[in-house]
Amino acid sequence: MTIRLLVADPQPVTRAGLVAFFGGSDVEIVDFAETAEQTVAKALSVSPDVVMLDATFPDGSGFDAVQELRKAGFTGRVVFFLASDRRPDVARAAAVGADARLLKTASQTEVVSLVRELALATTPEAAQKYSGDLRRVRRVMRLRQVDPLSPLTARETQVLRHITLGLSNKEIAFSLKLSVDTVKEHVQNILRKLEVNDRAQAAVWAVRNKLVP
Repeated sequence: MTIRLLVADPQPVTRAGLVAFFGGSDVEIVDFAETAEQTVAKALSVSPDVVMLDATFPDGSGFDAVQELRKAGFTGRVVFFLASDRRPDVARAAAVGADARLLKTASQTEVVSLVRELALATTPEAAQKYSGDLRRVRRVMRLRQVDPLSPLTARETQVLRHITLGLSNKEIAFSLKLSVDTVKEHVQNILRKLEVNDRAQAAVWAVRNKLVP
C-alpha cells in the first residue's frame, strides 16, 4: 500500500528535507503547499491519507487551515510538524482535530514511522495511540468536574480550561461546538465572576485552583 502525503510548509529546506526522508519508503508525497490557503485547497483536491503541516504560514495559521479542512469534511490524518514544543501550539492542534504533532528535531525513523502508523490506523481510536500529548490535552479540555465552591458553571469552567491552554475564542468555539458569540459571553462571565481584568489573570486563577495540570 502506498501512503499519500501532502506536505504543507513555507520553508523550502523543510520540504526538501521531507522529500529526502520519505525517499525509498512506501510514503509518496503527492503535493506540496506553501500557504494556508493552498493547504486547504490541495488537501481537498488530492485527498491525501496524511497532511503534514507547519503551524505558521505567510497568509495565516496552520490551525485555521486544519479547522477549515475538518469543517469541509476532510477525514484524513493530520500531523503538525512544529519547530518548538510550545504548550499553546499543542492545545491548538488538539482543539482543531489534529491526530498528532512532531517536532522538527525528530529523526527520519520517527517521522516516517509516525506517518505510516497514522495512515494505517483503521479507526480514530487506533490513531489516538500516536497522538501523545494531544490526547492528554483533550482529556483536560473534556473534564467537567466543578469544585462546589467555584463561582463558575461547568461550561464556564470548560471554557476557562481552554483559555488557560492559550486558545482563542474562535478555537474554543470550534473545540466545544459553540458559536463564537456564545464563547465571548462565557469569557465575559468568567472575568466578571472571578473579578479579574483579562484572560491572563483568569488563567492564573485556573492554575492556582488546579483546573489544569
